[in-house]
Amino acid sequence: MTFHTESRLTRTAAGTGTRTRGGTVTRVSGMRRGPVAGFVRGIRMSLLRTRLALRAAVRWYRETVSSAGTLLVCVAVVGVVAGLSFGWMEAWAAAAVAVALLVVCVPFLLGTHDYALGLAIDRDRVVAGTEVGARLDLANSGRRTALPGVVDIPVGAGLVEVHVPLLRPGAQHGQQLAIGAERRGVIDIGPMTISRGDPIGILRREQRWPEVRRIHVHPVTVAIPPTSAGLVRDLEGAPTGTLVVDDLSFHGVREYLRGDSQRHVHWKATARTGKMMVRQYEESRHARIAVLLDVDRAEFEHDDEFETAVSAAASLGVQGVREGRDVYVGVGGTLPEFSGSERVESLRTLPSLTPRVLLDSMSGVESDERVTRLETAASLAAQTFDQLSVVFLVTGSKLPLQRLRQAAVALPPGVAAVAVRCELGAEPSLRSTRELTVLTIGVLGDLTRMLARGVLS
Repeated sequence: MTFHTESRLTRTAAGTGTRTRGGTVTRVSGMRRGPVAGFVRGIRMSLLRTRLALRAAVRWYRETVSSAGTLLVCVAVVGVVAGLSFGWMEAWAAAAVAVALLVVCVPFLLGTHDYALGLAIDRDRVVAGTEVGARLDLANSGRRTALPGVVDIPVGAGLVEVHVPLLRPGAQHGQQLAIGAERRGVIDIGPMTISRGDPIGILRREQRWPEVRRIHVHPVTVAIPPTSAGLVRDLEGAPTGTLVVDDLSFHGVREYLRGDSQRHVHWKATARTGKMMVRQYEESRHARIAVLLDVDRAEFEHDDEFETAVSAAASLGVQGVREGRDVYVGVGGTLPEFSGSERVESLRTLPSLTPRVLLDSMSGVESDERVTRLETAASLAAQTFDQLSVVFLVTGSKLPLQRLRQAAVALPPGVAAVAVRCELGAEPSLRSTRELTVLTIGVLGDLTRMLARGVLS
């Protein structure tokens, strides 16, 4: 049996049609537009295309014409207008010179350039006060000779310019660079651009490489004595004095109580007394160190004093991490400008899993005017970090001693509080009270000598 399928098209007044082909039914709907609606739609599309074209033209103009070129364009336009309006020959002469300069510079932009650019950095982590070696390699990958150009390399807030000579197809050019890392911080290198233009800097063409390299400039640190002196320590140190049922520091024996584990039964004492006796231990606590760095700009005399404080905090934190301690490094969080009637205080904790990670995080620490105060940061640290053994409060010379005492009082009982005041040029001194030990250092090296005297013992 043979089936015949009839194809048909049914249109409605609203512009809806149904097509049937084989086993497929397709419905087509359309709206009939009048001449006015079509005219309006055409105008909208034309305006959209014009707007996009203007944006592209403005972007091309900004990327191609320099400030000097813009001045020449203005001179040419004003000269033509003045010449036509007033008949001034001087205006026509100025316009002619401006147009001639623009025309002469155009050939320098003709042609394409196809460069292969690479920047190799010998290391991405350095200590403040050193240099980073880098090498720029550029090759002409195109089939035509590339005209001379300039490679702009943003380095932090600065700019390094490398002049590239004329390169034949397949030719290469290398340039050694020295990037200064005088101060602590994070230096972003890139994105690089290579520009080609006329000798007088009127017109230019640029090619951009979006890759950005990052260099961490670590703070200067000093070797300090082990922080375990005088601290509540782990299995290798002194016990806390708190009696527990299971640990490694044996204290004595007592009578068996319901619920005690039988593996702690002291059989010799049981045989001697005739009663079930179990071992008792003293708790050994793992040392947990907190380093709180004051980042309030008002507490420091100048930037060098703040850098000394950062170096002192980094030295303490790195030493604790190398000893295998639990180290918490915190700085006051930034206060929001508009927080209503409530004052929002925060403590920002820096990662300190390894010395390298800690120093990376310390590279980006900056002082500010609206941050959580040190005493509030100490209170937040006491609520955040459990079982602290010692807290180092690192600050500047402008912080009053009374506020340091408030920070020490905010810590739990039994936690040793040591304040490190950085005052450049001052004689190193040590002052101790019942709740606080204050170290005053004039240079970073004083921290090593003061801690070597057994401050916490």
